[in-house]
Amino acid sequence: MARVAGRSAWIAWPVGLLCVAVVVVLGVLAAPGLPGAVTFVGDTLRQGSTTRPWTDAPRVPGPATTCRDLYTQPMWSAMVWSPEALLTQRHTAPLSTPEAVAAAGPTPVITCHWRGEAGRWLETSVAIVSPEGAAAVSATLTAQGFACATAEGTERCERTAGDVTEVHELRGDRWVSSTFAGWMPDGYDAVVASRAFGE
Repeated sequence: MARVAGRSAWIAWPVGLLCVAVVVVLGVLAAPGLPGAVTFVGDTLRQGSTTRPWTDAPRVPGPATTCRDLYTQPMWSAMVWSPEALLTQRHTAPLSTPEAVAAAGPTPVITCHWRGEAGRWLETSVAIVSPEGAAAVSATLTAQGFACATAEGTERCERTAGDVTEVHELRGDRWVSSTFAGWMPDGYDAVVASRAFGE
């Protein structure tokens, strides 16, 4: 076996034995923690392969009064992560059908305006109306060509013109008005109506 110039065997052997001794000592010191490490890795792998049950975001009980409360967690995530999504929250009357607004005299609760990519947008307003105001909204929407129907105590009126769809839902003292311009997520109107009515 060829020897490397400058290498001293009487130094190499003690150093090699010292390294082996260090490795052995470290192994002995680490041995008590081995079962715990195995358990930790096993628990981590089991948790990673199990889907945790979905829970909705905590919210104030009753009808929604903020944009966050107006959406379930899945719907909120879908809106927030939409391309170029921007939310504006304000307290204004419904954007569509100013005639219905004038006839009803509603008290605004919350308006959530979402702007998305390529100019698309949607807006939902929740307002409080009197029984007479609700009747005025229904009559005005019907006169304007909305298709209205009542089911389970909720009156729903809908109209589409071009790429703009308007949906109005009335129940009790709540009026939920949504306008969709090129952006209408699946199940959106049902989610916001449910939250606005306090379900």
